[in-house]
Amino acid sequence: MKRHYFISQDLDDLAAMERDLHAAGITPPQIHVLSNDDASVTLKQLHQVEAVLRKDVVHGTELGAAVGIACAGAILLLFWISGLADSYTWVPPIFLAIVVLGFCTWEGGLIGIQEPHVNFRRFQDELELGRHILLVDIDEHQEQALRHLAVAHPALEAAGVGESTPGWVIGAQQKWSRFMELAP
Repeated sequence: MKRHYFISQDLDDLAAMERDLHAAGITPPQIHVLSNDDASVTLKQLHQVEAVLRKDVVHGTELGAAVGIACAGAILLLFWISGLADSYTWVPPIFLAIVVLGFCTWEGGLIGIQEPHVNFRRFQDELELGRHILLVDIDEHQEQALRHLAVAHPALEAAGVGESTPGWVIGAQQKWSRFMELAP
């Protein structure tokens, strides 16, 4: 799957584009709008990018965990080389390694929550100018429909292609939506 980005000044045009995408068989979990004007996006009933995904929390947490693993490994290696673990027990160094891993992971998440998502940083200037970003995750067989719809909406400015949400996540979201519709 690929993610296509489009920039627009007009939320009404984005709402029309979203309706056209639905008619072309592209499901709601594949379509999101990134905007600084959350109230208007909600009023137009567009699918917003989740608040937690606007920030770099996940990426920061992953980086923090990687640093934590390295630090925990260094602690265990230091205790092994120095022979302190043999003198006492392995419980204190293992406990310290776990605490350091947890702290680094937590700190990485805190740092990440202060930064815009790594994939959305390039759009910060556009968002501050009051423009809106449409994100469309599509399969190869949906490319042609998206191209036709982009031509039909000349106010949308193509802003590139990027990495998409994994297909299994979108499939799970579609199944969950279907379940919620059918559940009593």
